[in-house]
Formats: sequence, C-alpha cells, structure tokens
Amino acid sequence: MADATPDPAPDHPAQPAQPSRPPRQFRSSRGRRVGDAVISVFIRAGLVPHSYLLTTRGRKSGLPRVNPVTVVEHAGKRWLVAPYGVVSWVHNVRADGHVSLRRRFETRAYTVREATPQEAGPVLKRYIAIATPTRPYFLATPDSPVEAFVAEAGHHPVFELVPAG
Repeated sequence: MADATPDPAPDHPAQPAQPSRPPRQFRSSRGRRVGDAVISVFIRAGLVPHSYLLTTRGRKSGLPRVNPVTVVEHAGKRWLVAPYGVVSWVHNVRADGHVSLRRRFETRAYTVREATPQEAGPVLKRYIAIATPTRPYFLATPDSPVEAFVAEAGHHPVFELVPAG
C-alpha cells in the first residue's frame, strides 16, 4: 500500500502563491479621457508629484500626441513606465525614439531606450510605490520581490529617458 503523506523535501523550490485575481485590463473611455484632461491641468501647473505631460509624435499622423505620465527616478536615471501595457503612446515612442516632457513652464526633450526585463523589474517595483492608482494593473504587489516585476516586464514597457542633445 502506497504512503499518502507528501514528500517532506520536494525537488523544486516553493512557488509564490499567484494572486486570486487577474490584473485589470486598460480600457479607453470617455470618462478616462475627461479624467486625463482634468489631471493634465494639475500636471501642467506642477501640482502632481512625479507627473509630466508626455508628448510623442503620432506614428501614422505625425501629429503631436499628449498623455499624462509618471516618471520614476531609479539608480540615477529617469524612466518612463507604461502601466497599462502597450498603449498608443508606447507604439509612438517605439516608432520615433524621441519624446518631450512638460511640467510647469519647462519642456525637456529626450531620446528613449527600451529597458530589458532585468532593468525594468526594480523600476516597476518603484513605480507602483509612487503611482498607487495603477496597482490593479499589476499582478505583483508592493511587497513582491523584484523577480515578480521582472516576470511582468513584458506587459509593462519601461523606457530610459536620455536627455537629448
């Protein structure tokens, strides 16, 4: 008769428990566009910490496109994070490689470089610590190890901001 007790020393390390919920999916809506317009006024005035107005060039139209974003400072560098995944501004950044950030009366131009998952992990962990409304879009929690954020990096593009010029 076989023993039904579990092996006290499994051959594989324990896996972290998966969250019981999937991450929220981004949906553009009229309400979100109105909300972005309202928060943009406060960002333009410099009243929202870590937030800027990102201007990209539309990859098809060539017209300027403006979105509110949160910039992360980590390891002496500035990083742009796409918490909602590969949205329009991410496509525009990948196509052009240049952006500008505006806050108050100051606009700065940058070139961008997409981060590797290993670079993105610590940046994403820092990001959800400062941009708390975006936490539902991540499987990892603020208490998760950096490795959990590295695993999610493919769903949340991260770009290094390099001053132009």
